Amino acid sequence: MKNTGFFVGEVQSLFRCTIAGEEMENCNSLDLIQGQGVEGDRYLNGTGHYSPRPHPDRQVTLIESEVLAALLRDAQVNLPPEETRRNIVTIGVPLAHLVGRQFRIGDTVLYGGRLNIPCRYLEDLNDRPGAFNALVNRSGLNAQIIVGGPVYVSDKIAPLP
Repeated sequence: MKNTGFFVGEVQSLFRCTIAGEEMENCNSLDLIQGQGVEGDRYLNGTGHYSPRPHPDRQVTLIESEVLAALLRDAQVNLPPEETRRNIVTIGVPLAHLVGRQFRIGDTVLYGGRLNIPCRYLEDLNDRPGAFNALVNRSGLNAQIIVGGPVYVSDKIAPLP
């Protein structure tokens, strides 16, 4: 992957689940379907908690592993990656810098639509008091899938010029 001079991070872990409220499945790869979502995931299937309120920016979701470490350090909230309910956990990627930009993960291209807003549903589902407040302004990124394809753990992530 060409280094744009901005940053190059990587995929740390990948998750999906088929129905709202189910445990997230840890995957070695995910298939991203252009303009739709993650194959086999609840939001592509229309069975997610927020499925009645679809939005093109919510085709795939990302969160920084550094945020999870900060939650534990700063707020004593232990939120394992699978409990974030996000599809892609990154390392070395300042997700806020991708809002309004296209970026590459492996051979796929995504568009960073907007920062994710935390919800009480996540806190209640995982029985993690304090998670909602701790995630304000750092709850991840909602993205559109511009060019689909497979995404793998350890794939490089970088903004496009």
